[in-house]
Amino acid sequence: MKRIATYLSSALLLGSWAAAQTGSLSRSTPVQVQPAASGFASGIEPLAQARGAMFGNPRISSANGVTKLVFDLPAGMTYTLVPTFGGLRLDVGGARVVPASALRLAENLTEYRAGTGQIVMGTPFPLSLSDGWRATEATVASGNRVLIVELGSQMRGGAVSSVSGRVLAAAPADARAQASLQAPVPATDHAASSEHANDLPPGDSVKRVPGTLPPAPAAMTDTDTSRPSTLVGRIPGILQAGASVSAPRVGKSPGVTRMVLDLPPGTGYRIVPNTLGLRVELVGVGLGDARTSEQDTSSEVRAWRYERTGEGVNLTIVTGAPTTSRSGWRSQVLPPSSGNLMRLVLDISPAMANLTPLTSKERLIGSVPPMRANSGVSGLALLSSPSYVRPRVVIDPGHGGRDPGAVGTIIEKQVTLDVAKRVRDLLVAAGVDAVLTRETDRELHPDKNTDLQMRAQMGTPGTQMFVSIHVNATEASTALKGYGVETWWNPNHARSYDLASTLQRGMVRTTGAFDRGIKGYRSLSVLRNSRIPAALVEIGFTSHPIDGLNLTDNNYLERVAVGIASGVRDALLTGVSASGQPAGAASTTAP
Repeated sequence: MKRIATYLSSALLLGSWAAAQTGSLSRSTPVQVQPAASGFASGIEPLAQARGAMFGNPRISSANGVTKLVFDLPAGMTYTLVPTFGGLRLDVGGARVVPASALRLAENLTEYRAGTGQIVMGTPFPLSLSDGWRATEATVASGNRVLIVELGSQMRGGAVSSVSGRVLAAAPADARAQASLQAPVPATDHAASSEHANDLPPGDSVKRVPGTLPPAPAAMTDTDTSRPSTLVGRIPGILQAGASVSAPRVGKSPGVTRMVLDLPPGTGYRIVPNTLGLRVELVGVGLGDARTSEQDTSSEVRAWRYERTGEGVNLTIVTGAPTTSRSGWRSQVLPPSSGNLMRLVLDISPAMANLTPLTSKERLIGSVPPMRANSGVSGLALLSSPSYVRPRVVIDPGHGGRDPGAVGTIIEKQVTLDVAKRVRDLLVAAGVDAVLTRETDRELHPDKNTDLQMRAQMGTPGTQMFVSIHVNATEASTALKGYGVETWWNPNHARSYDLASTLQRGMVRTTGAFDRGIKGYRSLSVLRNSRIPAALVEIGFTSHPIDGLNLTDNNYLERVAVGIASGVRDALLTGVSASGQPAGAASTTAP
Protein backbone atom coordinates (compact mmCIF):
# COMPACT_ATOMS: atom_id res chain seq x y z
CA MET A 1 0.00 0.00 0.00
CA LYS A 2 2.85 2.36 0.80
CA ARG A 3 4.36 1.82 -2.65
CA ILE A 4 0.99 2.38 -4.32
CA ALA A 5 0.45 5.56 -2.33
CA THR A 6 3.89 6.79 -3.34
CA TYR A 7 3.14 6.16 -7.02
CA LEU A 8 -0.22 7.91 -6.75
CA SER A 9 1.35 10.90 -5.04
CA SER A 10 4.00 11.09 -7.74
CA ALA A 11 1.37 10.82 -10.44
CA LEU A 12 -0.62 13.67 -8.96
CA LEU A 13 2.48 15.82 -8.74
CA LEU A 14 3.33 15.04 -12.35
CA GLY A 15 -0.26 15.71 -13.37
CA SER A 16 -0.13 19.10 -11.68
CA TRP A 17 3.17 19.88 -13.41
CA ALA A 18 1.72 18.83 -16.80
CA ALA A 19 -1.36 20.97 -16.25
CA ALA A 20 0.86 23.95 -15.57
CA GLN A 21 2.44 23.51 -18.99
CA THR A 22 -0.80 23.53 -20.95
CA GLY A 23 -2.47 26.58 -22.42
CA SER A 24 -1.45 29.08 -25.04
CA LEU A 25 0.37 31.34 -22.56
CA SER A 26 2.08 28.74 -20.36
CA ARG A 27 5.59 29.05 -18.93
CA SER A 28 8.15 26.50 -17.90
CA THR A 29 7.78 27.20 -14.16
CA PRO A 30 4.98 28.72 -12.07
CA VAL A 31 5.35 32.38 -11.15
CA GLN A 32 5.14 33.47 -7.53
CA VAL A 33 3.26 36.77 -7.45
CA GLN A 34 4.24 39.12 -4.66
CA PRO A 35 2.48 42.34 -3.59
CA ALA A 36 3.15 45.14 -6.05
CA ALA A 37 5.79 47.72 -5.32
CA SER A 38 4.77 51.35 -5.01
CA GLY A 39 3.95 52.93 -8.36
CA PHE A 40 3.01 49.67 -10.08
CA ALA A 41 -0.42 48.33 -10.97
CA SER A 42 -1.95 46.20 -8.28
CA GLY A 43 -0.94 42.56 -8.52
CA ILE A 44 1.85 43.00 -11.09
CA GLU A 45 5.32 42.22 -9.85
CA PRO A 46 8.11 44.30 -11.50
CA LEU A 47 11.08 42.07 -12.27
CA ALA A 48 13.56 44.76 -13.26
CA GLN A 49 14.04 48.50 -13.54
CA ALA A 50 15.58 50.25 -16.54
CA ARG A 51 16.53 53.74 -17.63
CA GLY A 52 15.15 55.70 -20.59
CA ALA A 53 11.65 55.65 -22.07
CA MET A 54 9.66 52.94 -20.35
CA PHE A 55 6.34 51.33 -21.18
CA GLY A 56 4.14 49.13 -19.03
CA ASN A 57 2.69 49.27 -15.51
CA PRO A 58 -0.92 49.66 -16.65
CA ARG A 59 -3.63 50.90 -14.34
CA ILE A 60 -6.20 48.09 -14.17
CA SER A 61 -9.89 48.25 -13.30
CA SER A 62 -12.98 46.11 -13.92
CA ALA A 63 -16.67 46.97 -14.15
CA ASN A 64 -19.77 45.55 -15.85
CA GLY A 65 -17.94 42.56 -17.29
CA VAL A 66 -15.17 44.67 -18.85
CA THR A 67 -11.53 44.84 -17.73
CA LYS A 68 -9.70 48.06 -18.58
CA LEU A 69 -5.94 48.57 -18.78
CA VAL A 70 -4.57 52.11 -19.20
CA PHE A 71 -0.98 52.49 -20.44
CA ASP A 72 0.99 55.76 -20.57
CA LEU A 73 2.47 56.24 -24.06
CA PRO A 74 6.05 57.61 -24.14
CA ALA A 75 6.81 60.05 -26.96
CA GLY A 76 8.14 58.34 -30.07
CA MET A 77 7.01 54.86 -29.08
CA THR A 78 5.46 52.56 -31.69
CA TYR A 79 3.39 49.46 -31.07
CA THR A 80 1.50 46.64 -32.76
CA LEU A 81 -1.64 44.99 -31.37
CA VAL A 82 -2.02 41.28 -32.13
CA PRO A 83 -5.28 39.58 -31.02
CA THR A 84 -4.80 35.83 -30.60
CA PHE A 85 -6.75 32.79 -29.48
CA GLY A 86 -5.22 33.21 -26.01
CA GLY A 87 -5.37 36.97 -25.48
CA LEU A 88 -3.94 40.25 -26.74
CA ARG A 89 -0.26 40.69 -27.55
CA LEU A 90 1.32 44.14 -27.66
CA ASP A 91 4.66 44.43 -29.49
CA VAL A 92 6.57 47.58 -28.53
CA GLY A 93 9.22 49.63 -30.35
CA GLY A 94 11.07 52.77 -29.27
CA ALA A 95 10.68 52.12 -25.54
CA ARG A 96 11.72 49.56 -22.98
CA VAL A 97 9.00 47.31 -21.64
CA VAL A 98 8.91 47.09 -17.85
CA PRO A 99 9.33 43.37 -17.10
CA ALA A 100 6.47 42.04 -14.99
CA SER A 101 4.42 38.90 -14.48
CA ALA A 102 1.16 38.13 -12.72
CA LEU A 103 -1.79 35.73 -12.87
CA ARG A 104 -5.55 36.20 -12.50
CA LEU A 105 -5.56 39.97 -12.10
CA ALA A 106 -9.20 40.38 -13.12
CA GLU A 107 -12.19 38.49 -14.49
CA ASN A 108 -11.05 39.00 -18.08
CA LEU A 109 -7.30 39.14 -17.45
CA THR A 110 -5.98 35.68 -16.63
CA GLU A 111 -2.34 36.65 -17.08
CA TYR A 112 -0.14 39.70 -17.56
CA ARG A 113 3.36 39.03 -18.82
CA ALA A 114 5.78 41.73 -19.99
CA GLY A 115 9.40 41.86 -21.11
CA THR A 116 11.77 41.90 -24.12
CA GLY A 117 9.67 44.34 -26.12
CA GLN A 118 6.38 42.54 -25.67
CA ILE A 119 3.35 42.48 -23.37
CA VAL A 120 0.89 39.59 -23.31
CA MET A 121 -2.56 40.04 -21.79
CA GLY A 122 -4.14 36.61 -21.39
CA THR A 123 -7.92 36.24 -21.60
CA PRO A 124 -10.27 33.32 -20.83
CA PHE A 125 -11.78 33.68 -24.32
CA PRO A 126 -10.29 33.91 -27.83
CA LEU A 127 -9.96 37.27 -29.57
CA SER A 128 -10.47 38.13 -33.22
CA LEU A 129 -9.58 41.28 -35.12
CA SER A 130 -12.73 42.96 -33.84
CA ASP A 131 -14.24 40.85 -31.07
CA GLY A 132 -13.37 40.42 -27.39
CA TRP A 133 -11.40 43.65 -27.08
CA ARG A 134 -11.24 47.35 -27.91
CA ALA A 135 -8.27 49.71 -28.00
CA THR A 136 -8.39 53.52 -28.02
CA GLU A 137 -5.97 56.39 -27.50
CA ALA A 138 -6.75 59.55 -25.57
CA THR A 139 -5.07 62.66 -24.18
CA VAL A 140 -5.40 63.07 -20.41
CA ALA A 141 -5.47 66.31 -18.40
CA SER A 142 -1.67 66.32 -18.02
CA GLY A 143 -1.33 66.41 -21.80
CA ASN A 144 0.10 62.89 -22.01
CA ARG A 145 -1.24 60.28 -24.40
CA VAL A 146 -2.57 56.99 -23.06
CA LEU A 147 -3.49 53.68 -24.65
CA ILE A 148 -6.69 52.19 -23.25
CA VAL A 149 -7.26 48.45 -23.72
CA GLU A 150 -10.65 46.99 -22.79
CA LEU A 151 -11.23 43.23 -22.58
CA GLY A 152 -14.59 41.46 -22.41
CA SER A 153 -16.28 38.45 -23.96
CA GLN A 154 -19.05 40.67 -25.36
CA MET A 155 -16.73 43.54 -26.29
CA ARG A 156 -16.60 44.60 -29.94
CA GLY A 157 -14.63 47.10 -31.91
CA GLY A 158 -10.98 46.09 -31.99
CA ALA A 159 -8.66 49.03 -32.63
CA VAL A 160 -10.62 52.23 -33.23
CA SER A 161 -9.51 55.05 -35.51
CA SER A 162 -7.70 56.97 -32.73
CA VAL A 163 -5.15 54.16 -32.33
CA SER A 164 -1.79 54.99 -33.90
CA GLY A 165 -0.41 51.46 -33.67
CA ARG A 166 -0.76 48.68 -36.22
CA VAL A 167 -3.07 45.69 -35.85
CA LEU A 168 -2.09 42.25 -37.09
CA ALA A 169 -3.89 38.93 -36.99
CA ALA A 170 -2.12 36.17 -35.11
CA ALA A 171 -2.00 34.04 -38.23
CA PRO A 172 0.79 31.68 -39.25
CA ALA A 173 3.77 33.18 -41.02
CA ASP A 174 2.13 32.34 -44.34
CA ALA A 175 1.29 35.69 -45.91
CA ARG A 176 -1.85 34.19 -47.44
CA ALA A 177 -3.33 33.76 -43.97
CA GLN A 178 -2.86 37.43 -43.16
CA ALA A 179 -4.26 38.39 -46.55
CA SER A 180 -7.42 36.33 -46.04
CA LEU A 181 -8.11 38.13 -42.75
CA GLN A 182 -7.38 41.61 -44.05
CA ALA A 183 -8.99 41.22 -47.48
CA PRO A 184 -11.51 43.92 -48.38
CA VAL A 185 -15.15 42.97 -48.02
CA PRO A 186 -16.57 42.04 -51.46
CA ALA A 187 -19.20 44.39 -52.82
CA THR A 188 -21.63 41.46 -52.99
CA ASP A 189 -21.37 40.86 -49.22
CA HIS A 190 -23.74 43.62 -48.17
CA ALA A 191 -24.27 42.25 -44.66
CA ALA A 192 -20.61 42.00 -43.65
CA SER A 193 -20.62 45.52 -42.23
CA SER A 194 -23.57 44.70 -39.97
CA GLU A 195 -22.47 44.17 -36.40
CA HIS A 196 -24.58 41.06 -35.84
CA ALA A 197 -24.48 39.64 -39.35
CA ASN A 198 -20.70 39.56 -39.10
CA ASP A 199 -21.10 36.69 -36.60
CA LEU A 200 -22.59 34.53 -39.35
CA PRO A 201 -21.36 33.03 -42.63
CA PRO A 202 -22.36 35.11 -45.68
CA GLY A 203 -25.21 32.85 -46.73
CA ASP A 204 -26.87 33.07 -43.31
CA SER A 205 -27.47 36.81 -43.55
CA VAL A 206 -29.12 36.78 -46.99
CA LYS A 207 -32.71 37.95 -47.02
CA ARG A 208 -35.02 35.30 -48.41
CA VAL A 209 -37.40 36.66 -51.03
CA PRO A 210 -39.37 33.83 -52.68
CA GLY A 211 -39.44 33.77 -56.46
CA THR A 212 -36.59 36.22 -57.03
CA LEU A 213 -33.75 33.83 -57.87
CA PRO A 214 -32.74 33.25 -61.51
CA PRO A 215 -34.52 30.23 -63.01
CA ALA A 216 -32.50 27.09 -63.63
CA PRO A 217 -31.67 26.55 -67.33
CA ALA A 218 -33.33 23.80 -69.29
CA ALA A 219 -31.46 20.52 -68.99
CA MET A 220 -29.53 19.23 -71.99
CA THR A 221 -31.63 16.76 -73.95
CA ASP A 222 -30.81 13.14 -73.07
CA THR A 223 -27.81 14.25 -71.01
CA ASP A 224 -26.55 12.09 -68.17
CA THR A 225 -24.54 14.13 -65.67
CA SER A 226 -23.41 10.94 -63.94
CA ARG A 227 -21.30 10.08 -67.00
CA PRO A 228 -18.28 12.17 -67.99
CA SER A 229 -18.52 14.04 -71.28
CA THR A 230 -16.71 12.41 -74.18
CA LEU A 231 -13.37 14.04 -74.90
CA VAL A 232 -12.72 12.37 -78.27
CA GLY A 233 -15.19 11.37 -80.98
CA ARG A 234 -16.16 11.36 -84.65
CA ILE A 235 -19.34 12.43 -86.36
CA PRO A 236 -20.93 9.47 -88.20
CA GLY A 237 -20.68 9.48 -91.98
CA ILE A 238 -18.09 10.00 -94.71
CA LEU A 239 -16.07 13.21 -94.75
CA GLN A 240 -16.47 15.09 -98.01
CA ALA A 241 -13.67 17.08 -99.65
CA GLY A 242 -13.89 20.79 -98.93
CA ALA A 243 -16.10 20.34 -95.85
CA SER A 244 -16.01 23.36 -93.56
CA VAL A 245 -17.43 24.63 -90.29
CA SER A 246 -19.41 27.75 -89.55
CA ALA A 247 -19.17 30.10 -86.58
CA PRO A 248 -20.54 28.54 -83.39
CA ARG A 249 -24.10 29.37 -82.49
CA VAL A 250 -24.36 30.80 -78.97
CA GLY A 251 -27.27 30.60 -76.54
CA LYS A 252 -27.35 32.18 -73.08
CA SER A 253 -29.22 31.08 -69.98
CA PRO A 254 -28.76 32.20 -66.36
CA GLY A 255 -25.40 30.88 -65.22
CA VAL A 256 -24.54 28.92 -68.37
CA THR A 257 -23.60 29.57 -72.00
CA ARG A 258 -24.33 27.03 -74.74
CA MET A 259 -22.17 26.85 -77.86
CA VAL A 260 -23.33 24.69 -80.77
CA LEU A 261 -20.98 23.55 -83.55
CA ASP A 262 -22.63 22.24 -86.72
CA LEU A 263 -20.21 19.55 -87.93
CA PRO A 264 -20.16 17.80 -91.33
CA PRO A 265 -20.33 13.98 -91.43
CA GLY A 266 -16.97 12.32 -90.74
CA THR A 267 -15.54 15.24 -88.73
CA GLY A 268 -13.28 14.13 -85.90
CA TYR A 269 -13.10 16.13 -82.69
CA ARG A 270 -11.09 16.26 -79.49
CA ILE A 271 -11.95 18.46 -76.49
CA VAL A 272 -9.00 19.63 -74.37
CA PRO A 273 -9.82 21.33 -71.02
CA ASN A 274 -7.16 23.66 -69.61
CA THR A 275 -6.63 26.52 -67.19
CA LEU A 276 -7.80 29.09 -69.75
CA GLY A 277 -10.91 27.27 -70.92
CA LEU A 278 -11.44 24.71 -73.68
CA ARG A 279 -9.76 23.86 -76.96
CA VAL A 280 -11.84 21.94 -79.50
CA GLU A 281 -9.68 20.33 -82.18
CA LEU A 282 -11.66 19.61 -85.36
CA VAL A 283 -10.03 17.19 -87.81
CA GLY A 284 -10.66 17.10 -91.56
CA VAL A 285 -12.55 20.37 -92.01
CA GLY A 286 -11.70 23.91 -93.05
CA LEU A 287 -12.99 27.36 -92.19
CA GLY A 288 -14.47 28.59 -95.42
CA ASP A 289 -16.03 32.01 -94.97
CA ALA A 290 -16.88 31.52 -91.28
CA ARG A 291 -16.40 34.30 -88.78
CA THR A 292 -13.18 33.50 -86.91
CA SER A 293 -13.48 35.21 -83.51
CA GLU A 294 -15.63 37.06 -81.00
CA GLN A 295 -14.91 38.97 -77.80
CA ASP A 296 -17.07 39.25 -74.66
CA THR A 297 -19.47 36.57 -75.78
CA SER A 298 -21.06 36.10 -72.35
CA SER A 299 -20.31 35.98 -68.63
CA GLU A 300 -19.09 32.41 -69.02
CA VAL A 301 -17.30 32.82 -72.38
CA ARG A 302 -14.96 35.75 -72.54
CA ALA A 303 -13.91 35.09 -76.13
CA TRP A 304 -13.60 32.44 -78.82
CA ARG A 305 -11.54 32.14 -81.98
CA TYR A 306 -10.88 29.73 -84.85
CA GLU A 307 -7.35 28.87 -85.98
CA ARG A 308 -6.33 26.76 -88.98
CA THR A 309 -4.06 23.78 -88.31
CA GLY A 310 -2.39 21.16 -90.47
CA GLU A 311 -5.20 18.70 -89.66
CA GLY A 312 -8.16 21.05 -89.71
CA VAL A 313 -9.37 23.78 -87.36
CA ASN A 314 -8.97 24.52 -83.66
CA LEU A 315 -11.62 26.38 -81.71
CA THR A 316 -10.24 28.07 -78.58
CA ILE A 317 -12.84 29.06 -75.99
CA VAL A 318 -11.63 31.39 -73.25
CA THR A 319 -13.78 30.91 -70.15
CA GLY A 320 -14.01 32.81 -66.89
CA ALA A 321 -12.51 29.92 -64.92
CA PRO A 322 -10.29 26.86 -65.40
CA THR A 323 -11.87 23.66 -66.70
CA THR A 324 -11.04 20.02 -66.06
CA SER A 325 -12.05 16.84 -67.81
CA ARG A 326 -15.14 16.64 -65.59
CA SER A 327 -15.95 20.16 -64.43
CA GLY A 328 -16.64 23.60 -65.86
CA TRP A 329 -18.40 22.23 -68.96
CA ARG A 330 -20.44 19.39 -70.42
CA SER A 331 -20.95 18.19 -73.97
CA GLN A 332 -23.10 15.94 -76.10
CA VAL A 333 -23.67 15.21 -79.78
CA LEU A 334 -27.21 15.76 -81.06
CA PRO A 335 -28.78 14.85 -84.40
CA PRO A 336 -29.24 17.54 -87.04
CA SER A 337 -31.96 20.09 -86.47
CA SER A 338 -32.12 20.33 -90.28
CA GLY A 339 -29.95 19.08 -93.12
CA ASN A 340 -27.14 16.59 -92.45
CA LEU A 341 -24.95 18.50 -89.97
CA MET A 342 -24.71 16.90 -86.53
CA ARG A 343 -24.51 19.23 -83.54
CA LEU A 344 -21.68 19.19 -81.00
CA VAL A 345 -23.21 21.00 -78.03
CA LEU A 346 -21.02 22.53 -75.31
CA ASP A 347 -22.59 23.86 -72.12
CA ILE A 348 -20.09 26.06 -70.26
CA SER A 349 -20.37 27.22 -66.65
CA PRO A 350 -17.74 27.57 -63.91
CA ALA A 351 -20.37 26.26 -61.49
CA MET A 352 -20.52 22.85 -63.18
CA ALA A 353 -18.87 20.40 -60.77
CA ASN A 354 -17.99 16.73 -61.13
CA LEU A 355 -21.27 14.84 -60.76
CA THR A 356 -19.98 11.42 -61.76
CA PRO A 357 -20.24 8.68 -59.11
CA LEU A 358 -17.18 7.85 -57.06
CA THR A 359 -15.57 4.48 -57.55
CA SER A 360 -15.23 2.16 -54.57
CA LYS A 361 -11.56 3.07 -54.33
CA GLU A 362 -12.27 6.82 -54.47
CA ARG A 363 -14.90 6.48 -51.74
CA LEU A 364 -12.48 4.81 -49.36
CA ILE A 365 -10.84 6.98 -46.69
CA GLY A 366 -7.51 5.61 -45.50
CA SER A 367 -7.25 4.60 -41.88
CA VAL A 368 -6.14 7.07 -39.22
CA PRO A 369 -3.89 5.63 -36.50
CA PRO A 370 -4.66 6.35 -32.84
CA MET A 371 -3.17 9.34 -31.07
CA ARG A 372 -1.39 9.50 -27.77
CA ALA A 373 -3.90 10.31 -25.06
CA ASN A 374 -3.71 13.64 -23.25
CA SER A 375 -1.32 13.19 -20.35
CA GLY A 376 -3.69 15.12 -18.11
CA VAL A 377 -6.38 12.47 -18.49
CA SER A 378 -4.71 9.83 -16.38
CA GLY A 379 -1.95 10.57 -13.90
CA LEU A 380 -1.01 6.90 -13.52
CA ALA A 381 -0.58 6.63 -17.29
CA LEU A 382 2.42 8.93 -17.00
CA LEU A 383 4.26 6.30 -14.98
CA SER A 384 3.46 3.38 -17.26
CA SER A 385 3.11 2.79 -20.96
CA PRO A 386 1.36 5.68 -22.74
CA SER A 387 -2.26 5.11 -23.75
CA TYR A 388 -3.63 5.73 -27.23
CA VAL A 389 -7.10 6.78 -28.28
CA ARG A 390 -8.98 7.37 -31.50
CA PRO A 391 -8.65 11.06 -32.47
CA ARG A 392 -11.86 12.94 -31.72
CA VAL A 393 -13.36 15.35 -34.26
CA VAL A 394 -16.56 17.43 -33.97
CA ILE A 395 -18.64 17.83 -37.14
CA ASP A 396 -21.24 20.61 -37.00
CA PRO A 397 -24.21 20.47 -39.42
CA GLY A 398 -25.21 24.13 -39.68
CA HIS A 399 -28.69 25.31 -38.61
CA GLY A 400 -31.57 22.99 -37.69
CA GLY A 401 -35.01 23.06 -36.11
CA ARG A 402 -36.71 26.43 -36.56
CA ASP A 403 -33.62 27.77 -38.33
CA PRO A 404 -33.67 26.44 -41.92
CA GLY A 405 -30.59 28.31 -43.07
CA ALA A 406 -30.37 29.25 -46.75
CA VAL A 407 -33.38 28.29 -48.85
CA GLY A 408 -33.23 27.91 -52.62
CA THR A 409 -32.96 24.74 -54.65
CA ILE A 410 -32.50 22.99 -51.29
CA ILE A 411 -33.01 23.74 -47.60
CA GLU A 412 -29.64 24.23 -45.96
CA LYS A 413 -30.36 22.51 -42.63
CA GLN A 414 -31.32 19.30 -44.45
CA VAL A 415 -28.29 19.18 -46.73
CA THR A 416 -25.79 20.02 -43.99
CA LEU A 417 -27.12 17.20 -41.80
CA ASP A 418 -27.04 14.79 -44.74
CA VAL A 419 -23.43 15.64 -45.59
CA ALA A 420 -22.34 15.67 -41.92
CA LYS A 421 -23.66 12.15 -41.39
CA ARG A 422 -21.79 10.95 -44.47
CA VAL A 423 -18.60 12.59 -43.21
CA ARG A 424 -19.05 11.02 -39.78
CA ASP A 425 -19.58 7.54 -41.21
CA LEU A 426 -16.51 7.83 -43.44
CA LEU A 427 -14.33 9.00 -40.54
CA VAL A 428 -15.62 6.41 -38.07
CA ALA A 429 -14.80 3.69 -40.60
CA ALA A 430 -11.30 5.18 -40.85
CA GLY A 431 -10.73 5.01 -37.09
CA VAL A 432 -11.76 8.53 -36.04
CA ASP A 433 -14.08 9.30 -33.13
CA ALA A 434 -16.34 11.64 -35.12
CA VAL A 435 -19.32 13.19 -33.32
CA LEU A 436 -22.05 15.53 -34.56
CA THR A 437 -23.34 18.65 -32.83
CA ARG A 438 -26.83 17.52 -33.83
CA GLU A 439 -28.15 14.17 -35.06
CA THR A 440 -31.66 15.34 -35.97
CA ASP A 441 -33.50 18.39 -37.27
CA ARG A 442 -33.16 20.59 -34.20
CA GLU A 443 -31.35 23.64 -32.90
CA LEU A 444 -29.22 23.46 -29.77
CA HIS A 445 -30.84 26.57 -28.25
CA PRO A 446 -33.66 28.94 -29.29
CA ASP A 447 -31.30 31.93 -29.05
CA LYS A 448 -29.02 32.03 -32.10
CA ASN A 449 -25.95 33.38 -30.29
CA THR A 450 -26.28 30.79 -27.53
CA ASP A 451 -26.79 28.07 -30.13
CA LEU A 452 -23.55 29.00 -31.90
CA GLN A 453 -21.61 29.14 -28.64
CA MET A 454 -22.92 25.72 -27.59
CA ARG A 455 -21.78 24.23 -30.90
CA ALA A 456 -18.32 25.75 -30.58
CA GLN A 457 -17.97 24.59 -26.98
CA MET A 458 -18.46 20.96 -27.99
CA GLY A 459 -14.77 21.05 -28.85
CA THR A 460 -13.87 19.86 -25.35
CA PRO A 461 -10.29 19.10 -24.21
CA GLY A 462 -9.00 16.14 -26.15
CA THR A 463 -10.96 17.06 -29.30
CA GLN A 464 -8.61 17.62 -32.22
CA MET A 465 -10.66 19.87 -34.48
CA PHE A 466 -14.07 21.42 -35.16
CA VAL A 467 -15.57 21.46 -38.68
CA SER A 468 -18.82 23.29 -39.40
CA ILE A 469 -20.71 22.52 -42.64
CA HIS A 470 -22.85 25.16 -44.36
CA VAL A 471 -24.49 26.01 -47.69
CA ASN A 472 -23.88 29.43 -49.21
CA ALA A 473 -26.25 31.95 -50.79
CA THR A 474 -26.26 35.49 -52.13
CA GLU A 475 -28.91 38.10 -52.72
CA ALA A 476 -30.98 37.59 -55.88
CA SER A 477 -29.36 40.63 -57.50
CA THR A 478 -25.92 38.97 -57.33
CA ALA A 479 -26.95 35.32 -57.53
CA LEU A 480 -25.06 34.66 -60.77
CA LYS A 481 -21.79 35.78 -59.17
CA GLY A 482 -21.89 33.27 -56.32
CA TYR A 483 -20.80 29.67 -57.04
CA GLY A 484 -18.24 27.16 -55.84
CA VAL A 485 -16.80 26.08 -52.50
CA GLU A 486 -14.94 28.10 -49.89
CA THR A 487 -13.64 27.57 -46.36
CA TRP A 488 -13.66 30.09 -43.52
CA TRP A 489 -11.31 30.43 -40.58
CA ASN A 490 -10.70 32.81 -37.68
CA PRO A 491 -7.52 33.29 -35.63
CA ASN A 492 -9.07 31.43 -32.70
CA HIS A 493 -6.22 28.91 -32.85
CA ALA A 494 -2.76 28.88 -34.38
CA ARG A 495 -3.63 25.92 -36.64
CA SER A 496 -7.08 27.02 -37.84
CA TYR A 497 -5.76 28.50 -41.09
CA ASP A 498 -3.90 25.31 -41.95
CA LEU A 499 -7.02 23.27 -41.18
CA ALA A 500 -9.11 25.48 -43.47
CA SER A 501 -6.54 25.14 -46.25
CA THR A 502 -6.45 21.35 -45.91
CA LEU A 503 -10.25 21.05 -46.00
CA GLN A 504 -10.52 23.36 -49.01
CA ARG A 505 -7.97 21.32 -50.96
CA GLY A 506 -9.86 18.13 -50.17
CA MET A 507 -13.20 19.50 -51.36
CA VAL A 508 -11.85 21.04 -54.57
CA ARG A 509 -9.85 17.92 -55.42
CA THR A 510 -12.83 15.60 -55.00
CA THR A 511 -15.72 17.71 -56.34
CA GLY A 512 -14.05 19.70 -59.11
CA ALA A 513 -16.09 22.67 -57.87
CA PHE A 514 -14.93 26.23 -58.46
CA ASP A 515 -12.29 27.10 -55.86
CA ARG A 516 -13.29 30.28 -54.01
CA GLY A 517 -10.36 29.92 -51.64
CA ILE A 518 -9.88 30.61 -47.93
CA LYS A 519 -11.88 33.41 -46.31
CA GLY A 520 -11.32 35.16 -43.01
CA TYR A 521 -12.63 38.72 -43.15
CA ARG A 522 -15.74 37.86 -41.10
CA SER A 523 -15.42 37.04 -37.41
CA LEU A 524 -17.66 33.98 -37.25
CA SER A 525 -19.07 33.21 -33.82
CA VAL A 526 -19.01 29.43 -34.20
CA LEU A 527 -15.27 29.61 -34.99
CA ARG A 528 -13.96 32.32 -32.68
CA ASN A 529 -15.63 30.71 -29.64
CA SER A 530 -13.83 27.43 -30.25
CA ARG A 531 -10.56 26.82 -28.41
CA ILE A 532 -9.34 24.17 -30.87
CA PRO A 533 -8.51 24.36 -34.59
CA ALA A 534 -11.79 25.20 -36.31
CA ALA A 535 -13.00 25.83 -39.86
CA LEU A 536 -16.32 26.32 -41.64
CA VAL A 537 -16.87 24.89 -45.12
CA GLU A 538 -19.38 26.32 -47.59
CA ILE A 539 -20.18 23.47 -49.98
CA GLY A 540 -22.01 25.42 -52.71
CA PHE A 541 -24.53 28.16 -53.45
CA THR A 542 -28.20 27.27 -53.33
CA SER A 543 -28.95 30.66 -54.92
CA HIS A 544 -27.07 29.90 -58.17
CA PRO A 545 -29.04 28.19 -60.98
CA ILE A 546 -26.25 25.68 -61.71
CA ASP A 547 -24.56 25.33 -58.32
CA GLY A 548 -27.99 24.93 -56.76
CA LEU A 549 -28.58 21.89 -58.95
CA ASN A 550 -25.26 20.43 -57.78
CA LEU A 551 -26.61 20.49 -54.23
CA THR A 552 -29.57 18.35 -55.28
CA ASP A 553 -27.31 15.69 -56.80
CA ASN A 554 -26.46 12.68 -54.64
CA ASN A 555 -23.14 12.12 -56.41
CA TYR A 556 -22.08 15.68 -55.66
CA LEU A 557 -23.01 15.42 -51.98
CA GLU A 558 -21.07 12.17 -51.74
CA ARG A 559 -18.04 13.86 -53.29
CA VAL A 560 -18.34 16.77 -50.85
CA ALA A 561 -18.43 14.36 -47.91
CA VAL A 562 -15.40 12.44 -49.16
CA GLY A 563 -13.55 15.71 -49.75
CA ILE A 564 -14.21 16.91 -46.20
CA ALA A 565 -13.39 13.53 -44.65
CA SER A 566 -10.15 13.23 -46.62
CA GLY A 567 -9.24 16.77 -45.53
CA VAL A 568 -9.82 15.85 -41.88
CA ARG A 569 -7.67 12.76 -42.32
CA ASP A 570 -4.87 14.74 -43.97
CA ALA A 571 -4.99 17.26 -41.12
CA LEU A 572 -4.77 14.56 -38.46
CA LEU A 573 -1.87 12.83 -40.20
CA THR A 574 0.12 16.06 -40.51
CA GLY A 575 -0.44 17.42 -37.00
CA VAL A 576 -2.91 20.14 -38.02
CA SER A 577 -4.88 19.48 -34.85
CA ALA A 578 -5.20 20.61 -31.25
CA SER A 579 -2.38 18.35 -30.10
CA GLY A 580 -0.04 19.45 -32.88
CA GLN A 581 1.16 15.86 -33.13
CA PRO A 582 0.54 13.72 -36.23
CA ALA A 583 -1.82 10.83 -35.61
CA GLY A 584 0.17 7.67 -35.04
CA ALA A 585 3.30 9.49 -33.88
CA ALA A 586 5.29 7.05 -31.73
CA SER A 587 2.31 4.71 -31.80
CA THR A 588 4.59 1.76 -32.48
CA THR A 589 5.44 1.78 -28.79
CA ALA A 590 1.84 1.47 -27.75
CA PRO A 591 0.87 -1.78 -26.05
